[in-house]
Amino acid sequence: MNTENRIQKQLELLYGEEANRKIWVDLKQQLQNFKRKYPVPSGRKYEISEKDIVLITYSDQFKEVTQTPLQSLNNFLNRYLLGVINSVHILPFFPYSSDDGFSVIDFKQVDQKLGNWHDVNNLANSFRLMVDLVINHVSSQSDWFQKFLKGDKTHLDFFITAHPDSDLSKVVRPRALPLLTKVQTNAGIKYVWTTFSTDQIDLNYKNPEVLIEVIDILLRYVANGAEIIRLDAIAYLWKEIGTSCIHLPQTHAVVKLLRAILDEVAPGVILITETNVPHQENVSYFGSQLGDNKQRGDEAQLVYQFPLAPLVLHAFYSGDVTALREWASDISTPYLQSHFFNFIASHDGIGLRPAEGLLTQDQIQDLVNSTLQHGGQVSYRSNPDGSKSVYELNITLYDALNDPKLPMPDIDVQRFLASQVIMLSLAGIPGVYVHSLFGSSNCDHCVTETERLRSINREKFDFNKLIKTLNNPTSRAARVFNAYRKLLRIRRDHSAFHPQGKQRVHNLGGDIFAMTRVAPDESEYILCVVNISDTTTEYSLHLPTERILYAPEWVDLIGGGEIHAEKDRLPIMLLPYQYAWLVPVNESINK
Repeated sequence: MNTENRIQKQLELLYGEEANRKIWVDLKQQLQNFKRKYPVPSGRKYEISEKDIVLITYSDQFKEVTQTPLQSLNNFLNRYLLGVINSVHILPFFPYSSDDGFSVIDFKQVDQKLGNWHDVNNLANSFRLMVDLVINHVSSQSDWFQKFLKGDKTHLDFFITAHPDSDLSKVVRPRALPLLTKVQTNAGIKYVWTTFSTDQIDLNYKNPEVLIEVIDILLRYVANGAEIIRLDAIAYLWKEIGTSCIHLPQTHAVVKLLRAILDEVAPGVILITETNVPHQENVSYFGSQLGDNKQRGDEAQLVYQFPLAPLVLHAFYSGDVTALREWASDISTPYLQSHFFNFIASHDGIGLRPAEGLLTQDQIQDLVNSTLQHGGQVSYRSNPDGSKSVYELNITLYDALNDPKLPMPDIDVQRFLASQVIMLSLAGIPGVYVHSLFGSSNCDHCVTETERLRSINREKFDFNKLIKTLNNPTSRAARVFNAYRKLLRIRRDHSAFHPQGKQRVHNLGGDIFAMTRVAPDESEYILCVVNISDTTTEYSLHLPTERILYAPEWVDLIGGGEIHAEKDRLPIMLLPYQYAWLVPVNESINK
């Protein structure tokens, strides 16, 4: 099935055969115009490799007096991370009213306080650019919603209204706030659907005009250099009263439609879905097999790996990798061109819904207790029965792993980096949150200033002060930053870390997370080992099970040390929180 047929199939599923014919006439012309005007995206192919490492950052993360924030970001990236990472996820840089950018007022403009499209284009010239398509909702201050309030006929059906007595008990909620928000319109009081906050008004995709507007926004981002499109909160997109309003078939149809459109006009652009839900629900966004092509699905190429963060925290808290190891042993992607976006920290909190079924309720409660003990906070969501449950942990990853009341700098830094090595070892594309580069602590004054718990992990830097700190090799930020850059450089230079390379997780006891990574062409083999405990641990690995023909000597890519095999066994000794990427000197694999 060609892309045009795929597009029309989804339009018909969403709006019916007659509406599809009308919509397709205008949409086809829109896509043809784009291809004529922007031939480069149309000719670019889908490509990934071990060099794909994404930095997650706000556009105003580094502030200088003499430059716009986007220029300062570009300055920092080119000065310190060029050749270390190749991709950057700039969190929403549009005019907004709340939620640090995710309540978008105007999707088509760059916030003047941050810079302009020229600044964005400059970043895209040096780094693969990942941009948010925040299409579940818009700001209450947006032109669309203001026209809705005034009774503009074009926008009356842009938003979802419902009677407050409607039975919404089945709706899955990510927040503990009212689902409907009362607003005054020219036609009187109405109640609009607000999944996330009273300032974030959900869009009505039953109106095809909304979808057409969103497609126009998508193409604008691609035209301005976006090569990865992040579908924010996509799981809640389509609403049907009487259902859960999450993961509905129509939502998947919209994702399939956007994928088909990109395949038509910009096949090199990657689609990634952000769905903070249990694992099986999450991976559904890889979609169905695309025709008879077993390499591809028809939805996202990348899916966020949400269970990783709570499982890694649990491993370090308990000193036992069993739950992490069992989960990692079972995960796989359904298609060759489908990959996980591995991350442990981000601009949001650490979601706990993905831990459901992987950790016990007592283990999840231990995560909550440790977060509170380490100065963090917790956010809640409403359940269908009216109760509340913890939705996410709000804390920096460094402080989640290390108690800020009892600092032990050497051990703390080592423990933190060990957690990152686990993430960097897994098959997929790693996403590195900017604060993880520096081992940032909780920003309590940020929470006080914004009255939002997530602000604890969103502190912004004075550019010059940060550089001064990084120039002090004994500072925590410099120690973490320099070690992290070394890890990233090593990773990007070894084909065994290619996202399509095989991985196998090994059972080396409860305190060692171990896995092997093999290059797609089997030209390289790396044994990744991490001690997640505070004691020295030893293990004798039986080499024949690793399919090594003959490897009497092994070298650690990180520390440089050598290990000599004893007959058919490789003795591994790791100090507290030590990690290693071991390669056989002859790099031979029994094929």
